[in-house]
Amino acid sequence: MPYIDRAISNVLKQRVAASKCLLLTGARQVGKSTLLRHEFPKFNRANFDDRLTRLQAKEEPKLFFMNNPRPLFIDEVQKECSVLEEIKILLDESDARGEFILSGSQGLELMKGASESLAGRVSIAELSGLSLREIHGIDFNRHFVPTADYIEKREARIKPYNDIWEIIHKGSYPELYDAERDWQDFYSSYVSTYLERDVNELISADSLAFTKFMTAVAARTGEMLNYANIASEVGMSEPTIKSWVSILERTGIIFILQPYSASALKRAIKTPKIYFRDTGLACYLTRWTSAEALKNSAVAGSMFETFVVSEILKSYSNEGMEYTFSIFYYRGKDRKATTENEIDLVIEEDGVLYPIEIKMTGNPNASMGRTNQVLDGIPGKKRGMGAVICMIDKKTYLRENLVALPIEYV
Repeated sequence: MPYIDRAISNVLKQRVAASKCLLLTGARQVGKSTLLRHEFPKFNRANFDDRLTRLQAKEEPKLFFMNNPRPLFIDEVQKECSVLEEIKILLDESDARGEFILSGSQGLELMKGASESLAGRVSIAELSGLSLREIHGIDFNRHFVPTADYIEKREARIKPYNDIWEIIHKGSYPELYDAERDWQDFYSSYVSTYLERDVNELISADSLAFTKFMTAVAARTGEMLNYANIASEVGMSEPTIKSWVSILERTGIIFILQPYSASALKRAIKTPKIYFRDTGLACYLTRWTSAEALKNSAVAGSMFETFVVSEILKSYSNEGMEYTFSIFYYRGKDRKATTENEIDLVIEEDGVLYPIEIKMTGNPNASMGRTNQVLDGIPGKKRGMGAVICMIDKKTYLRENLVALPIEYV
């Protein structure tokens, strides 16, 4: 399979040059190992998927580092986090940069260990699946925010996407972009490997029950997170479902989108929303076997929204930016409304709030931004340009402060 250039590569090179240790997190099979081997060929490599390698690192760490000299890339390091303490000692004894690169597929678990042992010594980055920009070879690596400057610069690199639904259905795992790889076989193997390796390392769960749970969550992508509802469908307790949702989040399968909360939004709903990070995996779990069937289905809108949210998150992580405290959603009922109103995404940057609507339509209209004004009453914040990301064929201003953008602009 030909190597696909990853947008985050230059960010990683800069961080390796500037820091003693780099930690790259991301879900299984998003291409972490391939990327790091390709961009840092001079690093020695140790893989903690290998039991003997892990055992030596745990029981004889000094011998392990003698056999694996620096600069060293340790893959799946979360499988033996005790090695982080030894790495801390080695880093403290040296002023050199670019000593270690670590990677792992259990992000939050791994970062917890890193924060305890490597605080102030490690630079953390996240790799997601392939973005639309990467798939289409677009050399543009700025995070999405609908400012005039962003829109102008993104417009200069626009390429038409004629295969959106094929990509939504296929998903973003690099291996799927090998012409020889079968979609059904890949996801069947992926789910089995994920359950056997990642889930079993975190809990002892019946694989059939956990697969049923994953399917129930996939069917709810783009919806508010209702633990009781999922528990009822799966036949498990609510505390168990909360624990399992946490596992999906930690291993990079889902993203929990928090509601935007401010004292001025007294009637805002506080429940988060849940999104699968990869629409191909969501399609596999919910048995949508073709792009055409998905496009014409009742779930097409929520799957399109899931895909756009994922692409926006990738635009942040590929630039090496944190998005957890920058991207939210709003749902609530203000005094003038008789029903609840929602803003699909609220992006906050430099004290400005950018409201984003995501609609699977080719005919957007100004009423799609009617809820945006709720953001005007938040003290200390300004409302910026709103955007409707949709299937329109060209950029179109619907109001002075609302623009409809084709998905190519993300």
